Amino acid sequence: MPAVCRDCLQQFGARDAPAPDLETNGRCPSCESPRLIRHAELDSLSIAHIDCDAFYASVEKRDRPELRDKPVIVGGGRRGVVSAACYVARMYGVHSAMPMFKALKACPDAVVIRPDMAKYSTLGKDIRERMRALTPLVEPLSIDEAFLDLSGTEVLHHGWPARSLARLVKSIEDDLGLTASIGLSFNKFLAKIASDLDKPRGFAVIGRGEARAFLAEQPVSIIWGVGKSLRAALARDGVTKVRHLLPYEENALIARYGSIGSRLYHFARAEDGRRVSPEGVTKSISSETTFNTDIASAERLAAQLWPLCEKVAKRLKRAALAGGSVHLKLKTAEFKLVSRSRRLPTPTQMAEEIYRTAEPLLRHEADGRAFRLIGVGAADLVADDDADLPDLLDPERNKRVKVELVMDQVRSKLGDESIIKGRGLSADPSGDLRGGDKDGSKRGAGRGPQARKP
Repeated sequence: MPAVCRDCLQQFGARDAPAPDLETNGRCPSCESPRLIRHAELDSLSIAHIDCDAFYASVEKRDRPELRDKPVIVGGGRRGVVSAACYVARMYGVHSAMPMFKALKACPDAVVIRPDMAKYSTLGKDIRERMRALTPLVEPLSIDEAFLDLSGTEVLHHGWPARSLARLVKSIEDDLGLTASIGLSFNKFLAKIASDLDKPRGFAVIGRGEARAFLAEQPVSIIWGVGKSLRAALARDGVTKVRHLLPYEENALIARYGSIGSRLYHFARAEDGRRVSPEGVTKSISSETTFNTDIASAERLAAQLWPLCEKVAKRLKRAALAGGSVHLKLKTAEFKLVSRSRRLPTPTQMAEEIYRTAEPLLRHEADGRAFRLIGVGAADLVADDDADLPDLLDPERNKRVKVELVMDQVRSKLGDESIIKGRGLSADPSGDLRGGDKDGSKRGAGRGPQARKP
């Protein structure tokens, strides 16, 4: 059976060199390491998912050795949420996106550290470059994880993709002091699942031979996009495990559950035709803020909305993109999520147009309820070639666009604070950005709607 040692990086069982007897003690014949990966298809699989282990928290523990055995949470203040939790904290039930007050209730002795995104970004770029040294087919999902397609790299790297991946994570650990887990399979869906099977510092393989049998007994929520509401709807129909989807035809699942029915059909059969796409495709750009105290006033909420619109517009312009729709996100004091969206007549990358679209949506929802979070985003992104074109039906809009472009020119020379709109003067200082990068973009092959990952 093909095997790779994760310590000495020897591979065994090549076609021209039959594997030695690895069953005697399960250790590497060359270095006696127990970290030997064995699988019947190890020499033929090339689609991988790499995910750094508790990345933000691991970076902080690396830089502060005295925290090595302590529970560490990276995130905002008590009103914020958990951006990352180390594995010690996870033993107490702490997890990403958990409200901070709940995390501290579950683990009161945790050390809370504000995120240092500049430091994380620098490390993330280093790791990304190491991935690209293996293959140009790297599809980032976030700062610390990506899909890789190593098809056809065996000659270049003098070994199977499995060996190249083992060498990569070993270099990350040796050079950067961080660990990562690998999932290896024949498609993206299964590679992502595999990377979660053996964390931390893991290497798991799902081959064609066992894929369908493995999936059959998994909960249906293992399929990317099956969130709480869809899981409940499936459960009402008696579908709780992946195998319960197998008797249904694709058309029947689409008719019952909408477009995601096609994904349910194919993923249940271990089928995933998505390619590893370098850099992915950005689907949305957004920004959000969590307040120090809940806000019910429509005027105060609108004041918080404007700077977020400016941040989204700045990132759209920097990326040469424009949004075809605007999305508003609110979270109530009871943590209920409210999402609203509106299509635009023409794509825009202007803060003023984003605000004018989102503000009425906000006013409609500001009915006296108290909110702890507000966010705005642009989706249905297109290239900016056709953005903010002159509109004969709205000549004032053309003036607004020209004013904003002039403001952008001034800011590029003198700084963002050199010129502001009067609306910006009323921004409420009680807003507090959540821990982590909340001026974010979502990518097509990236994380599902709050279900995290495909």
